[in-house]
Amino acid sequence: MAEVEIKQENLVYAKPKLITNQEMHYCPGCSHGTVHKLIAEVIEELALEYNSIGISPVGCSVFSYNYIDIDWIQAPHGRALAVASAVKRLHPDHLVFTYQGDGDLSAIGTAESIHAAARGENVVAIYINNAIYGMTGGQMAPTTLLGMKTATTPYGRDPQLNGYPYKIADMMALLDGATYITRQSVHKPANVRKCKAAIKKAFQRSMERKGFSLVEVVTTCSSGWKLSPVASNEWMEQNMFPYYPLGDIKEIK
Repeated sequence: MAEVEIKQENLVYAKPKLITNQEMHYCPGCSHGTVHKLIAEVIEELALEYNSIGISPVGCSVFSYNYIDIDWIQAPHGRALAVASAVKRLHPDHLVFTYQGDGDLSAIGTAESIHAAARGENVVAIYINNAIYGMTGGQMAPTTLLGMKTATTPYGRDPQLNGYPYKIADMMALLDGATYITRQSVHKPANVRKCKAAIKKAFQRSMERKGFSLVEVVTTCSSGWKLSPVASNEWMEQNMFPYYPLGDIKEIK
């Protein structure tokens, strides 16, 4: 039997070309860096390096423009999707997306977020949900779970005093203009791959003008939660995922 020569290409794991050499300011164990990497990879794979505009508001994500080498606009707190709507209408051939935290998209920016989805704007919202205000001192967010301790709920979130947490992704899914709503995570390699696929699908749908897309990423906040990165992941699996279950919520083909 003749020998068969098998040639294996050298596969190199490297950071995406669009990720700059700027040292990130995120805390150890933070998921922002992983999501940044996925966004950069997807933009490169779709060959949209020169046709992408990101909108970063106030919060931990405010310095996104330092880390992903595309065009960026910084929006006032909560107003990212209002800005994104205008930019996409002015540049319909560009990929336009926002990168927002839960305190921004689902608190201060609730009105802008809901109405962008209702209008069916052809933009993508990357929504980081860590159930807390990470940058400003760990205060309660609309997504904070019942009983969860924060700087403003030191004895745990009490529904009689603070109300209930809400799921803006599920709310948006009821709107006709929202055509792709999904909830992912990046705490394990398999989930990282799923999250990347979701971001890529959302970006493609935006370029095909198929309406509004939201990619919610349930993440940890080790500093705000006062836990180690490992303990934060465990707490997230045990407490966050039951209330914010992962997977696609809505997709209109």
